[in-house]
Amino acid sequence: MDLSRVVRAGGGVVWRHGPGGLEVLLIHRPRYGDWSFPKGKADRGETDEEAARREVEEEVGLRLVLGPELESTRYRDSKGRRKIVRYWAMELPYGGEEPFAGDGVDEVRWADFDEAGQYLTWERDLVVLDSLPVEQLV
Repeated sequence: MDLSRVVRAGGGVVWRHGPGGLEVLLIHRPRYGDWSFPKGKADRGETDEEAARREVEEEVGLRLVLGPELESTRYRDSKGRRKIVRYWAMELPYGGEEPFAGDGVDEVRWADFDEAGQYLTWERDLVVLDSLPVEQLV
């Protein structure tokens, strides 16, 4: 695969210890009408890691540290281009700031880890969710 012709993106699976156990943050993007994880295209000269941190901050207002890298997704975007999105686990520390709907997002939702998959619009996001190392986070 010629990476110079691929759209690169970064994103995060933001998680926290909630009252009922592990929770993950989902976002709703009205432009696409979907529920997903915060993510976005890397800017020119930006690494995928930098893009992941920036996109999470822009979309949900949280400045977080990257944890373990998760599964990536590969698909064709709305313009037919090949796109690779790399994801990282990002912990919201206990007592940390609450997320809010930022750029391109109209709603944020905490979902119990075991139920989060039923809210995700894209099947490809299930692979990302399933790659979260839950046993290490509990």
